[in-house]
Amino acid sequence: MFATYVHDLSPVLIRFTDAIQLRWYGLAYLGAFLVGAWLLNVLAKRKLWVLPPGAAGDFIAAAAIFGVFIGGRLGYMLWYHTREHGWDWLSEDPLMVFKVWEGGMASHGGILGLVIFTWVYAKKKNVSWRGLGDGLCVVSPLGLFFGRMANFINGELYGRTTEGVAWAVKFPRALVEQPKAEGLNLESALMAAEGASKELSTKWSQQIPPDRIAFEQMLEVQRHEPAVSKAIEPFLLPRHPSQLYEGLLEGIALFAILWFVRTRFPKAPAGVLTGLFFIFYALFRIFAEQFREPDSKMVGMMTSGQFLSLFMIIAGAAFVVSGKLLPTKNRMTSAPEA
Repeated sequence: MFATYVHDLSPVLIRFTDAIQLRWYGLAYLGAFLVGAWLLNVLAKRKLWVLPPGAAGDFIAAAAIFGVFIGGRLGYMLWYHTREHGWDWLSEDPLMVFKVWEGGMASHGGILGLVIFTWVYAKKKNVSWRGLGDGLCVVSPLGLFFGRMANFINGELYGRTTEGVAWAVKFPRALVEQPKAEGLNLESALMAAEGASKELSTKWSQQIPPDRIAFEQMLEVQRHEPAVSKAIEPFLLPRHPSQLYEGLLEGIALFAILWFVRTRFPKAPAGVLTGLFFIFYALFRIFAEQFREPDSKMVGMMTSGQFLSLFMIIAGAAFVVSGKLLPTKNRMTSAPEA
Protein backbone atom coordinates (compact mmCIF):
# COMPACT_ATOMS: atom_id res chain seq x y z
CA MET A 1 0.00 0.00 0.00
CA PHE A 2 1.14 3.53 -0.81
CA ALA A 3 0.64 6.49 1.48
CA THR A 4 -2.08 8.77 0.11
CA TYR A 5 -0.68 12.08 -1.06
CA VAL A 6 -2.28 15.22 0.37
CA HIS A 7 -2.26 17.77 -2.44
CA ASP A 8 -0.04 20.73 -1.54
CA LEU A 9 1.00 22.22 -4.88
CA SER A 10 0.76 25.98 -5.37
CA PRO A 11 -1.06 27.42 -8.41
CA VAL A 12 1.52 30.23 -8.44
CA LEU A 13 4.91 29.59 -10.02
CA ILE A 14 6.40 33.02 -9.31
CA ARG A 15 4.85 35.67 -7.07
CA PHE A 16 6.11 39.17 -7.86
CA THR A 17 3.46 40.95 -5.78
CA ASP A 18 0.00 39.99 -4.48
CA ALA A 19 -1.47 41.40 -7.68
CA ILE A 20 1.22 40.30 -10.14
CA GLN A 21 1.84 36.57 -10.29
CA LEU A 22 2.93 33.96 -12.82
CA ARG A 23 0.44 31.12 -12.48
CA TRP A 24 0.69 27.58 -13.81
CA TYR A 25 -2.70 27.95 -15.49
CA GLY A 26 -1.56 30.92 -17.55
CA LEU A 27 1.71 29.17 -18.32
CA ALA A 28 -0.27 26.16 -19.55
CA TYR A 29 -2.15 28.35 -22.03
CA LEU A 30 1.08 29.97 -23.20
CA GLY A 31 2.76 26.59 -23.64
CA ALA A 32 -0.23 25.27 -25.56
CA PHE A 33 -0.18 28.17 -28.00
CA LEU A 34 3.59 28.03 -28.56
CA VAL A 35 3.67 24.26 -29.09
CA GLY A 36 0.56 24.44 -31.27
CA ALA A 37 2.06 27.13 -33.50
CA TRP A 38 5.31 25.19 -33.84
CA LEU A 39 3.58 21.92 -34.79
CA LEU A 40 1.26 23.64 -37.26
CA ASN A 41 4.30 25.17 -38.91
CA VAL A 42 5.84 21.68 -39.13
CA LEU A 43 2.68 20.41 -40.83
CA ALA A 44 2.65 23.40 -43.19
CA LYS A 45 6.25 22.77 -44.24
CA ARG A 46 5.32 19.16 -45.02
CA LYS A 47 2.30 20.41 -47.01
CA LEU A 48 -0.08 18.78 -44.55
CA TRP A 49 -2.02 21.96 -43.75
CA VAL A 50 -3.87 24.52 -45.84
CA LEU A 51 -1.94 27.56 -44.61
CA PRO A 52 1.65 28.27 -45.73
CA PRO A 53 4.68 28.02 -43.41
CA GLY A 54 4.97 31.03 -41.14
CA ALA A 55 1.24 31.68 -40.92
CA ALA A 56 0.68 29.50 -37.85
CA GLY A 57 1.70 32.15 -35.32
CA ASP A 58 -0.90 34.72 -36.38
CA PHE A 59 -3.54 32.01 -36.71
CA ILE A 60 -2.92 30.60 -33.22
CA ALA A 61 -2.89 34.06 -31.65
CA ALA A 62 -6.27 34.90 -33.18
CA ALA A 63 -7.65 31.44 -32.32
CA ALA A 64 -6.57 31.91 -28.70
CA ILE A 65 -8.45 35.18 -28.32
CA PHE A 66 -11.57 34.67 -30.41
CA GLY A 67 -11.92 30.92 -30.05
CA VAL A 68 -10.47 29.59 -26.81
CA PHE A 69 -10.90 32.52 -24.41
CA ILE A 70 -14.20 33.97 -25.64
CA GLY A 71 -15.74 30.60 -26.46
CA GLY A 72 -14.49 28.94 -23.29
CA ARG A 73 -15.66 31.76 -21.03
CA LEU A 74 -19.07 32.15 -22.69
CA GLY A 75 -19.55 28.39 -22.56
CA TYR A 76 -18.84 28.36 -18.83
CA MET A 77 -21.06 31.32 -18.01
CA LEU A 78 -24.01 30.28 -20.19
CA TRP A 79 -23.99 26.59 -19.22
CA TYR A 80 -22.21 25.83 -15.95
CA HIS A 81 -22.53 29.12 -14.05
CA THR A 82 -26.12 29.79 -15.13
CA ARG A 83 -27.29 26.26 -14.30
CA GLU A 84 -25.89 26.65 -10.78
CA HIS A 85 -26.72 30.29 -10.02
CA GLY A 86 -29.34 31.41 -12.52
CA TRP A 87 -29.34 34.40 -14.85
CA ASP A 88 -29.07 37.12 -12.20
CA TRP A 89 -25.45 37.81 -13.15
CA LEU A 90 -26.64 39.34 -16.44
CA SER A 91 -28.37 42.19 -14.60
CA GLU A 92 -26.20 42.37 -11.47
CA ASP A 93 -22.73 42.04 -12.98
CA PRO A 94 -22.73 41.54 -16.78
CA LEU A 95 -18.97 42.23 -16.88
CA MET A 96 -18.48 38.91 -15.06
CA VAL A 97 -18.29 37.29 -18.48
CA PHE A 98 -14.88 38.98 -18.94
CA LYS A 99 -13.48 38.10 -15.49
CA VAL A 100 -11.48 35.07 -16.60
CA TRP A 101 -9.02 35.54 -13.72
CA GLU A 102 -11.77 34.58 -11.27
CA GLY A 103 -11.89 31.10 -12.81
CA GLY A 104 -14.37 29.36 -15.04
CA MET A 105 -13.59 28.09 -18.53
CA ALA A 106 -15.48 25.35 -20.37
CA SER A 107 -13.59 23.10 -22.79
CA HIS A 108 -16.76 22.39 -24.79
CA GLY A 109 -17.33 26.13 -25.12
CA GLY A 110 -13.76 26.64 -26.26
CA ILE A 111 -14.14 23.93 -28.90
CA LEU A 112 -17.37 25.50 -30.20
CA GLY A 113 -15.67 28.88 -30.23
CA LEU A 114 -12.85 27.46 -32.34
CA VAL A 115 -15.34 25.93 -34.79
CA ILE A 116 -16.92 29.35 -35.36
CA PHE A 117 -13.56 31.14 -35.49
CA THR A 118 -12.06 28.76 -38.06
CA TRP A 119 -15.13 29.16 -40.29
CA VAL A 120 -14.73 32.95 -40.31
CA TYR A 121 -10.96 32.73 -40.74
CA ALA A 122 -11.23 30.25 -43.62
CA LYS A 123 -13.65 32.55 -45.46
CA LYS A 124 -11.31 35.49 -44.98
CA LYS A 125 -8.24 33.59 -46.19
CA ASN A 126 -10.16 31.72 -48.92
CA VAL A 127 -9.03 28.27 -47.76
CA SER A 128 -10.81 25.05 -46.91
CA TRP A 129 -12.64 25.39 -43.59
CA ARG A 130 -12.44 21.68 -42.93
CA GLY A 131 -8.78 21.59 -43.94
CA LEU A 132 -8.00 24.51 -41.64
CA GLY A 133 -9.79 22.82 -38.76
CA ASP A 134 -8.00 19.53 -39.37
CA GLY A 135 -4.65 21.08 -38.58
CA LEU A 136 -5.96 22.80 -35.48
CA CYS A 137 -7.56 19.58 -34.23
CA VAL A 138 -4.29 17.68 -34.59
CA VAL A 139 -2.40 20.01 -32.23
CA SER A 140 -5.24 20.98 -29.86
CA PRO A 141 -4.98 17.85 -27.67
CA LEU A 142 -1.62 19.02 -26.38
CA GLY A 143 -3.28 22.22 -25.21
CA LEU A 144 -5.87 20.11 -23.44
CA PHE A 145 -3.05 18.14 -21.81
CA PHE A 146 -1.35 21.28 -20.51
CA GLY A 147 -4.69 22.54 -19.21
CA ARG A 148 -5.44 19.34 -17.30
CA MET A 149 -1.97 19.38 -15.74
CA ALA A 150 -2.66 22.93 -14.57
CA ASN A 151 -6.00 21.74 -13.13
CA PHE A 152 -4.12 19.13 -11.11
CA ILE A 153 -1.54 21.63 -9.87
CA ASN A 154 -4.38 23.95 -8.84
CA GLY A 155 -6.09 21.08 -7.00
CA GLU A 156 -9.36 21.70 -8.87
CA LEU A 157 -11.75 19.57 -10.94
CA TYR A 158 -10.65 16.55 -8.93
CA GLY A 159 -12.10 13.05 -9.00
CA ARG A 160 -14.65 11.10 -7.06
CA THR A 161 -13.83 9.38 -3.79
CA THR A 162 -12.19 5.97 -3.98
CA GLU A 163 -10.72 3.33 -1.72
CA GLY A 164 -9.43 1.06 -4.46
CA VAL A 165 -6.45 2.83 -6.05
CA ALA A 166 -2.98 3.24 -4.57
CA TRP A 167 -2.42 6.54 -6.41
CA ALA A 168 -5.42 8.31 -4.88
CA VAL A 169 -4.95 11.92 -3.81
CA LYS A 170 -6.54 13.90 -1.01
CA PHE A 171 -7.52 17.36 -2.25
CA PRO A 172 -7.91 20.01 0.50
CA ARG A 173 -10.38 22.02 -1.61
CA ALA A 174 -12.92 19.28 -1.00
CA LEU A 175 -13.26 20.70 2.53
CA VAL A 176 -15.24 23.64 1.18
CA GLU A 177 -16.46 22.31 -2.17
CA GLN A 178 -17.75 18.85 -1.21
CA PRO A 179 -18.70 19.01 2.50
CA LYS A 180 -22.00 17.16 2.10
CA ALA A 181 -20.62 14.43 -0.12
CA GLU A 182 -17.79 13.62 2.26
CA GLY A 183 -19.29 14.55 5.61
CA LEU A 184 -16.27 16.75 6.25
CA ASN A 185 -15.96 19.34 9.00
CA LEU A 186 -14.19 22.50 7.90
CA GLU A 187 -13.95 23.99 11.37
CA SER A 188 -12.37 20.83 12.81
CA ALA A 189 -9.84 20.69 9.98
CA LEU A 190 -8.93 24.35 10.52
CA MET A 191 -8.46 23.73 14.24
CA ALA A 192 -6.18 20.79 13.49
CA ALA A 193 -4.19 22.94 11.06
CA GLU A 194 -3.87 25.70 13.64
CA GLY A 195 -2.51 23.26 16.17
CA ALA A 196 0.14 22.08 13.71
CA SER A 197 1.36 25.51 12.62
CA LYS A 198 2.71 28.40 14.65
CA GLU A 199 2.13 30.68 11.67
CA LEU A 200 -1.59 29.92 11.66
CA SER A 201 -1.85 30.16 15.46
CA THR A 202 -0.39 33.66 15.30
CA LYS A 203 -2.54 34.66 12.31
CA TRP A 204 -5.82 33.53 13.83
CA SER A 205 -5.03 34.35 17.49
CA GLN A 206 -6.82 31.19 18.64
CA GLN A 207 -10.10 32.33 17.03
CA ILE A 208 -10.69 30.36 13.87
CA PRO A 209 -13.40 31.65 11.55
CA PRO A 210 -14.71 28.60 9.64
CA ASP A 211 -14.98 30.48 6.37
CA ARG A 212 -13.38 30.60 2.92
CA ILE A 213 -10.85 33.28 3.90
CA ALA A 214 -9.46 31.17 6.75
CA PHE A 215 -9.38 28.16 4.44
CA GLU A 216 -7.36 30.00 1.79
CA GLN A 217 -4.95 31.18 4.48
CA MET A 218 -4.57 27.59 5.63
CA LEU A 219 -3.84 26.46 2.06
CA GLU A 220 -1.06 29.03 1.71
CA VAL A 221 0.64 27.74 4.85
CA GLN A 222 -0.01 24.07 4.05
CA ARG A 223 1.99 24.37 0.82
CA HIS A 224 5.23 24.97 2.75
CA GLU A 225 4.48 23.25 6.07
CA PRO A 226 4.12 19.45 5.78
CA ALA A 227 2.83 19.34 9.36
CA VAL A 228 -0.37 21.06 8.23
CA SER A 229 -0.93 18.47 5.50
CA LYS A 230 -0.53 15.74 8.09
CA ALA A 231 -2.95 17.48 10.44
CA ILE A 232 -5.78 17.86 7.91
CA GLU A 233 -5.23 14.48 6.25
CA PRO A 234 -7.76 12.65 8.49
CA PHE A 235 -10.51 15.08 7.40
CA LEU A 236 -10.05 14.31 3.70
CA LEU A 237 -11.13 11.33 1.67
CA PRO A 238 -8.94 9.81 -1.09
CA ARG A 239 -10.00 10.73 -4.61
CA HIS A 240 -9.15 9.82 -8.17
CA PRO A 241 -6.67 12.27 -9.72
CA SER A 242 -9.06 12.53 -12.65
CA GLN A 243 -7.23 15.55 -14.07
CA LEU A 244 -4.33 13.21 -14.87
CA TYR A 245 -6.67 10.65 -16.44
CA GLU A 246 -8.18 13.32 -18.68
CA GLY A 247 -4.79 14.74 -19.56
CA LEU A 248 -3.49 11.36 -20.69
CA LEU A 249 -6.65 10.44 -22.63
CA GLU A 250 -7.90 13.74 -24.07
CA GLY A 251 -4.35 15.03 -24.41
CA ILE A 252 -1.58 12.54 -25.09
CA ALA A 253 -3.61 9.61 -26.45
CA LEU A 254 -5.78 11.81 -28.68
CA PHE A 255 -2.76 13.69 -30.03
CA ALA A 256 -0.98 10.41 -30.84
CA ILE A 257 -4.02 9.13 -32.76
CA LEU A 258 -4.51 12.29 -34.81
CA TRP A 259 -0.80 12.84 -35.50
CA PHE A 260 -0.52 9.25 -36.73
CA VAL A 261 -3.50 9.66 -39.08
CA ARG A 262 -2.32 13.06 -40.34
CA THR A 263 1.24 11.93 -41.12
CA ARG A 264 0.53 8.38 -42.29
CA PHE A 265 -2.53 9.18 -44.39
CA PRO A 266 -1.76 12.59 -45.90
CA LYS A 267 -4.53 12.25 -48.49
CA ALA A 268 -7.28 11.74 -45.90
CA PRO A 269 -10.32 13.83 -46.97
CA ALA A 270 -10.64 17.26 -45.39
CA GLY A 271 -12.81 17.10 -42.29
CA VAL A 272 -12.01 13.52 -41.32
CA LEU A 273 -9.42 14.57 -38.73
CA THR A 274 -11.82 17.11 -37.27
CA GLY A 275 -14.45 14.40 -37.04
CA LEU A 276 -12.03 12.00 -35.38
CA PHE A 277 -11.07 14.70 -32.86
CA PHE A 278 -14.71 15.28 -31.93
CA ILE A 279 -15.52 11.59 -31.66
CA PHE A 280 -12.46 10.45 -29.70
CA TYR A 281 -12.49 13.50 -27.42
CA ALA A 282 -16.12 12.82 -26.59
CA LEU A 283 -15.52 9.12 -25.95
CA PHE A 284 -12.50 9.81 -23.74
CA ARG A 285 -14.40 12.53 -21.87
CA ILE A 286 -17.43 10.30 -21.29
CA PHE A 287 -15.15 7.57 -19.91
CA ALA A 288 -13.07 9.89 -17.70
CA GLU A 289 -16.18 11.58 -16.26
CA GLN A 290 -16.91 8.32 -14.43
CA PHE A 291 -13.97 9.15 -12.15
CA ARG A 292 -14.48 12.94 -11.92
CA GLU A 293 -16.49 14.66 -9.23
CA PRO A 294 -19.41 16.36 -11.04
CA ASP A 295 -18.81 20.11 -11.09
CA SER A 296 -22.33 20.98 -12.21
CA LYS A 297 -25.87 19.65 -11.92
CA MET A 298 -26.44 16.25 -13.44
CA VAL A 299 -28.41 15.89 -16.68
CA GLY A 300 -30.45 12.82 -15.87
CA MET A 301 -27.96 10.05 -15.19
CA MET A 302 -25.14 11.89 -16.98
CA THR A 303 -22.74 14.61 -15.93
CA SER A 304 -22.76 17.85 -17.89
CA GLY A 305 -19.52 16.81 -19.57
CA GLN A 306 -20.97 13.50 -20.70
CA PHE A 307 -24.18 15.11 -21.93
CA LEU A 308 -22.38 17.75 -24.01
CA SER A 309 -20.04 15.10 -25.39
CA LEU A 310 -22.96 13.31 -27.02
CA PHE A 311 -23.42 16.28 -29.35
CA MET A 312 -19.72 16.14 -30.19
CA ILE A 313 -20.07 12.55 -31.36
CA ILE A 314 -22.90 13.58 -33.69
CA ALA A 315 -20.88 16.53 -34.98
CA GLY A 316 -17.82 14.33 -35.44
CA ALA A 317 -19.76 11.80 -37.47
CA ALA A 318 -21.08 14.63 -39.65
CA PHE A 319 -17.54 15.86 -40.35
CA VAL A 320 -16.35 12.37 -41.28
CA VAL A 321 -19.31 11.81 -43.61
CA SER A 322 -18.94 15.25 -45.21
CA GLY A 323 -15.26 14.59 -45.78
CA LYS A 324 -16.13 11.43 -47.69
CA LEU A 325 -19.09 12.80 -49.64
CA LEU A 326 -17.88 16.38 -50.22
CA PRO A 327 -14.14 16.18 -50.93
CA THR A 328 -12.16 19.39 -51.16
CA LYS A 329 -10.25 20.05 -54.35
CA ASN A 330 -6.54 20.86 -54.06
CA ARG A 331 -6.81 20.41 -50.33
CA MET A 332 -3.36 21.69 -49.46
CA THR A 333 -3.58 24.92 -51.42
CA SER A 334 -5.37 28.19 -50.78
CA ALA A 335 -8.38 27.14 -52.80
CA PRO A 336 -12.01 27.30 -51.72
CA GLU A 337 -13.94 24.18 -50.91
CA ALA A 338 -15.84 22.46 -53.68
